[in-house]
Amino acid sequence: MSIGAEIAAHLPFLRRYARALTGSQATGDAFVKATLEAAIADAELAESLRGGRVPLYRAFSKLWASAYLEPVGDPRGASLHELAAQNQLARITPPARQALLLTTVEDFSIAEAAQIIDQDEETVRALVSEAIAEIDREAATSVLIIEDEPLIAMQLEDLVSSLGHEICGTAATRTQAVEVVEARMPGLVLADIQLADGSSGLDAVDDILAIAEVPVIFITAYPERLLTGNRPEPTYLITKPFQEDTVKAAISQALFFGSSRPL
Repeated sequence: MSIGAEIAAHLPFLRRYARALTGSQATGDAFVKATLEAAIADAELAESLRGGRVPLYRAFSKLWASAYLEPVGDPRGASLHELAAQNQLARITPPARQALLLTTVEDFSIAEAAQIIDQDEETVRALVSEAIAEIDREAATSVLIIEDEPLIAMQLEDLVSSLGHEICGTAATRTQAVEVVEARMPGLVLADIQLADGSSGLDAVDDILAIAEVPVIFITAYPERLLTGNRPEPTYLITKPFQEDTVKAAISQALFFGSSRPL
């Protein structure tokens, strides 16, 4: 397999990580592009990327760390959610942010995350704890669950409740989701893509976002339907079957970065 083909297999997930890390799809993609350009210009770096996801994320991390600047909340072309995310990024130090995302959303082991951000394992554990402690200070909210599998919906309800949040409703179809929102706007949405009656969770979320800006986490067995580059891609995308700790971390991050309160 060519280097290009190996990198291409991991690219959608690196872009997901970059978006979550920076709070902006455009900024995240710019860093991913710069990483690929660096690999093209450096044959040794390019060859090192044959080692899979870890060296690719490590190369990205080195470039991001060397060029890192706190976002300034530039409103040009950014959604309200992106601007809110940018305003909250300074609350967690960049290394802690990386450690948390790598070990939860990206599902790297502590050892792999340590290699990616060039820290020892004990430091990575401390960074993850630091990030979680900061995120957990956020207030509870109401959550809409859009999921057509009853057992998974129940699992998510229990998980959300255990974090101190309230369930404002569950929906198995696009129509049901809209009905819940019309009765009460949630503070967070957990959404599957393929729903019971053949309707789309993507369309249900579009309906909700047309009414108000609200953080959304997609939990789906079909992540490739969202990681195409053909439409604005979600910052928070979890693949089924999921780990509960991954969902908990994503909820905390979505609420943290989605907060519109001023610094």
